[in-house]
Amino acid sequence: MEKKERFDRVIAYFQKEMPIAETELEYKDPYGLLVATILSAQCTDKRVNMITPDLLKRFPTPEKMAEVEPDEVFDYIRSCSYPNNKAKHLVGMARMLVNDFGGQVPDDMDELQKLPGVGRKTASVIASVVFHKPAMAVDTHVFRVAARLGLSVNSKTPFETEKQLVEYIPEELIPLAHHWLILHGRYTCLARSPKCEKCGLTTVCKFYISKPS
Repeated sequence: MEKKERFDRVIAYFQKEMPIAETELEYKDPYGLLVATILSAQCTDKRVNMITPDLLKRFPTPEKMAEVEPDEVFDYIRSCSYPNNKAKHLVGMARMLVNDFGGQVPDDMDELQKLPGVGRKTASVIASVVFHKPAMAVDTHVFRVAARLGLSVNSKTPFETEKQLVEYIPEELIPLAHHWLILHGRYTCLARSPKCEKCGLTTVCKFYISKPS
């Protein structure tokens, strides 16, 4: 099967089966999503959604968070992974937003990646979800699902996967496709025990086709 045909069939499946796909992180504004996305690194969205209400009630704006030291933020996020580092990142991020960006979350990928705690994946999430830009965030789910379906080939890094995905996915669908792949990986194409019997993509999935019968 040609790569373009594989992409076309995968896209057609998701357009039919998952026409609406959104982030499961709960947020009210760009700053709130940025905070949640920084916290979500190696942490479940469910856990992050338990943390952010109290955290953002106490620090509802970058200005409020920029006023305190990381140890005060730590008290609110201690139940997530790597709370020490994330507390430092959040305060550093807030201070940079205030000092360099007028308290506003930038919409540019390069500018976003200047913020503490913001790598390419987090920047892509913000650019895609908040600003509807054709940015493909590649987390562990996207990396795994893309490889299994054959959408990425011999990819060793998230950036290599990203480049292969954006080459074939129409620009206007990239923000949606990001969620398609994440949600498929989270609930169907699981890392250890993929639910192939419930998947409608087995006819194009390289992983399934190559499984011993």
